[in-house]
Amino acid sequence: MKDMIEQYRVTAEPYYRPVANEVEMFEAAYAAKMPVMLKGPTGCGKTRFVEHMAWKLGKPLVTVACNEDMTASDIVGRFLLDADGTRWQDGPLTFAARHGAICYLDEIVEARQDTTVVIHPLTDNRRVLPLEKKGELLRAHPDFHLVISYNPGYQSLMKDLKQSTKQRFGALDFNYPAHGVEVEIVAHESGIEAKDADKLVSIAERARNLKGHGLDEGISTRMLIHAASLMAQGIPAVAACQMALVRPITDDPDMRDALDAAVSTYF
Repeated sequence: MKDMIEQYRVTAEPYYRPVANEVEMFEAAYAAKMPVMLKGPTGCGKTRFVEHMAWKLGKPLVTVACNEDMTASDIVGRFLLDADGTRWQDGPLTFAARHGAICYLDEIVEARQDTTVVIHPLTDNRRVLPLEKKGELLRAHPDFHLVISYNPGYQSLMKDLKQSTKQRFGALDFNYPAHGVEVEIVAHESGIEAKDADKLVSIAERARNLKGHGLDEGISTRMLIHAASLMAQGIPAVAACQMALVRPITDDPDMRDALDAAVSTYF
């Protein structure tokens, strides 16, 4: 079982560029056994931050990509049939709580509300997980830590966390980095020159101003790194931007033309 948890350990340091005091705040929350909620747009670095903190704290990281079809059994566990009859299979949340890992529930609002309430006993002073089907009350390992994330830009009355869930967490706000910091990140992650990274960030900033005016979401830092990586492979800048920045975020011909024009302005 020890070998199973070791496969979730982050062995190499993930590059993460702090933008405020988020590292110190997360470390303090971990020490206080306070669950943490990360809020911010897609592709702004939330997942990378969790990976970095798991490495920094020396803890395994179990990540769950939440979706609307996810049931409580998917994260808690279920009985399975095999040649010897039935056996219990821990879900990722149970596995992390049992062995002292950080459990990261990514985009938790995508999961059904009747599924998310199962985390409640783990997020207060009890730190327990009732496994009703198994008849076990699992007490979380002292090193267990729960982290969730979501994009407030996609909030709606039908898709939001209950207040009874939100108030169990400390929250950290994430956003796209300041211009100079984002240039540094894109250049580091892709290997392109800073002057080209600067142009990519400028394109992204223009696109982000269109959010709510034809675009559901702006160009993320992740997308900039994709475009820069194509450029590092020798792809012309305009073609790289069309593939990695423009085409993924809109199918509207007029919006594509506007974004292509922004690309041409810089390249």
